[in-house]
Amino acid sequence: MTKRVFFQGDRPPLTVIMQCETPEVVIRRIRNSLCLGAEAFGLQAESLLEEYQNEEVYRKLLKEMKGRPCYATYYRGKANTGKSDEVLAQGILRLAESGVALCDVMGDLFCRHPEELCEDEAAKKKQMDLIDRIHGLGANVLMSSHLRKFVPAERVLEIAREQKARGADVVKIVTKGNNMAEQIENLRITNLLKEELGAPFLYLSGGTCSIHRRLGGHLGNCMTLCVFEHDALSTASQPLLSTMKTVRDQLDF
Repeated sequence: MTKRVFFQGDRPPLTVIMQCETPEVVIRRIRNSLCLGAEAFGLQAESLLEEYQNEEVYRKLLKEMKGRPCYATYYRGKANTGKSDEVLAQGILRLAESGVALCDVMGDLFCRHPEELCEDEAAKKKQMDLIDRIHGLGANVLMSSHLRKFVPAERVLEIAREQKARGADVVKIVTKGNNMAEQIENLRITNLLKEELGAPFLYLSGGTCSIHRRLGGHLGNCMTLCVFEHDALSTASQPLLSTMKTVRDQLDF
């Protein structure tokens, strides 16, 4: 099966993340985001209440996106609290079957690890088999590792290369930057990934410093994650679509 295309232009797409409990809220945000220039969407399906986590709903939401590509996650937590990783894997496959272009596979799926990149060989084999199945359904795969701490460049590159080796089409690593020195280093690491990885990547940081999230797309990130609005479910560190469109379109370097 031919893979669906997520990256459709020559610039990192403004990708609006949806963390909502009901399809009605997702649809409202999709429509409002399209009016503001959204170029792709991210559906965090674990946020949907259990009764809405099905192919019928997913296809309905994809139709509302008007041809914009969709990146989807099916993480632990929220409505997925208590589900086994095997069940999460089936949920990822359901998203691929529904027409999602880019599916997120956690780097520690099947064997939890504090840096979200498992080392267990049996778990790695199961991840690679899952990635093959997702590819067979026409979707691309992003592998994610949320480290939740500042990490030196050497470790970031090590994780990125390992994700790539497992078959991921896109590498995603999330660290932290709690002071200006760490933030400047994260900007440097972004450029380093661009020079050395040889694959699309998304390198983000949380913490108290916000410049990295706003400039990452100019330095090599393959997309820009943002939100239409903030509420109790959204990720506070993700900037508004309206902000990021201005930054992307007006900051020329």
